[in-house]
Amino acid sequence: MIIIYITCKNKKEAEKIGLHLVKKRLAACANIFPLIKSIFGWNGKIEKKNEAALIVKTIKNNFSKVEKEIKGLSSFATPCILEISIARGSKNYLNWIEKETKRGACPVEQLRLASRH
Repeated sequence: MIIIYITCKNKKEAEKIGLHLVKKRLAACANIFPLIKSIFGWNGKIEKKNEAALIVKTIKNNFSKVEKEIKGLSSFATPCILEISIARGSKNYLNWIEKETKRGACPVEQLRLASRH
């Protein structure tokens, strides 16, 4: 299991990316910190920007797929996408992450489709 730390232009972009990853079952959960202050060097200058942080919980095998999706959705030329390994965690929670990131339709989609029949 891993978490992926991502910075986004704003809360709206973080929500868009988080929802996309959960719907595609590339992440079990996405947490959004809607306002962070970032200070960084960029093109020879020190920048200060308000951004949003997004943390997604997923399985290690999904990192490359998540990275590709983020690059397609992020407004940043060089988005922050960092993999952080989980050394330990609650067994039930880790099992839930694994279950939620299995291939197939998103449980929300399955419920919606089932209610149509």
